[in-house]
Amino acid sequence: MGLADIAAETAVTTSKQEVRGVATVDDTDVDLAARLRDCADALPCAPAAAATVVEHYVDGDGVGDAGRAAGVAPVTAAKVLHRVGVEGVTPLAPTARRVLRDWLSGMLSRADALELTGADEAEFALAAYVETHDPVPELAEATRRDAARPLGGDALVRKRDVLGETMSASTDF
Repeated sequence: MGLADIAAETAVTTSKQEVRGVATVDDTDVDLAARLRDCADALPCAPAAAATVVEHYVDGDGVGDAGRAAGVAPVTAAKVLHRVGVEGVTPLAPTARRVLRDWLSGMLSRADALELTGADEAEFALAAYVETHDPVPELAEATRRDAARPLGGDALVRKRDVLGETMSASTDF
């Protein structure tokens, strides 16, 4: 068997793990909606609805399901996720995003940009929102654990303290 025979039977596959992005608060006594109220004017919906979107999305729901759980349109849920720092919310591929940027800068007509991107009206509108609105650092901070001030204490320290009597020291060996 030669290299050509081996190469003929070789297949290359790639897989990509989907990262959901937002690490949300996992303590039950912390009100995420209250945290989001500080930047309510940067959200496309009410802070309570935004909190529901984030919580459902982090729990594994898709954007549409998270939006339905919050009582908002899926496009609004996508806008919320973009504003809190979730990457990859835009429905357009990189080349289509460049076409959209050309339209935003006035180099293309909307009709031409819409045709060149291959997007429907809703996808085009969402992509335009993503291109013209940056994620808000304060919202991203509100939806993740503050490393300097753990909300529920340090789980590793609690575990070490509980199991301390069962562990051996390195000098015991």
